[in-house]
Amino acid sequence: MAEFVLELSDIRKRYGPLTALDGVSLAVRPGEVFGLLGPNGAGKTTLLSIAAGLLEADRGTVQLFGHQLSRQRRDLRHWIGLGTQDLAIYPDLSPRENLRFFGRLYGLRGKQLEHRVEEVLTAVGLADRANDRAGTFSGGMKRRLNLAVAIVHHPRLLFLDEPTTGVDPQSRHHIFEQVQALKAAGVTIIYTSHYMEEVQALCPRIAIIDNGKVRACDTLPNLLRLLDTTIRVRFSSLPADWGDRLAALPGVKQLRPSGTEWELVVEEIGPVLGRLAHECAAAGVELQSATTAEPTLERVFLHLTGRELRD
Repeated sequence: MAEFVLELSDIRKRYGPLTALDGVSLAVRPGEVFGLLGPNGAGKTTLLSIAAGLLEADRGTVQLFGHQLSRQRRDLRHWIGLGTQDLAIYPDLSPRENLRFFGRLYGLRGKQLEHRVEEVLTAVGLADRANDRAGTFSGGMKRRLNLAVAIVHHPRLLFLDEPTTGVDPQSRHHIFEQVQALKAAGVTIIYTSHYMEEVQALCPRIAIIDNGKVRACDTLPNLLRLLDTTIRVRFSSLPADWGDRLAALPGVKQLRPSGTEWELVVEEIGPVLGRLAHECAAAGVELQSATTAEPTLERVFLHLTGRELRD
């Protein structure tokens, strides 16, 4: 087995004067649920299209399961499933008809096709609506059908581009369960979303891209370490050596005085708050207020990509 399911090396793509991707390199391991984050226009969809063989890069290479993806290796695409951001289903067909159509595109026939269609309909919770016209479905049901057509052919690598956009909580939960089931079955998944809590819950490793470049790629704990964990406190009258006493508290990494307030950069909030309360009691100091800020994936994302609005 190849060390990586997908390797992207120095991928570059321009649309006229616009640089969509500017030297992106990423590697995804077998069985991984890999998160891909970026603001609108960051290059995520272009990158997925190149990785799936739907679009050619201007420069760089794509390796799938140790084989270079090229026009001569179109067979490699049969290992890929693509759940697109825009729904890729036919609204005038039923779920069963949609799945039969897409299954045949991937070479499924006869009893194998019919068995797989029924299996996938059950997995996405649409067996009881299998013969209804898909155009009459709710947004959540359409999203579940969109996932179904992406996995009907048993892909080994699955791209999910914003798979829960506009869905109800029940459908989102069902899609989460299917992602976990696919991972348990050994499918490698690349997952993009604007919902940070989804990526944080599903993806042990995450890449953040912006303006066509990889800004960070690491495990979630390491990404969170890019930002400080802080406690901001306000006290009553203080002894002259109070700053030294705060700085000496176990777990305090840095002390930032700011007027009547103090900001403590800490390893963990809970233990330091306990030690701080004990120190205040011992010195007769009144702790007037305390606010805490822990790193989150959303805060890291904004730190790396900025807060300006994107079109």
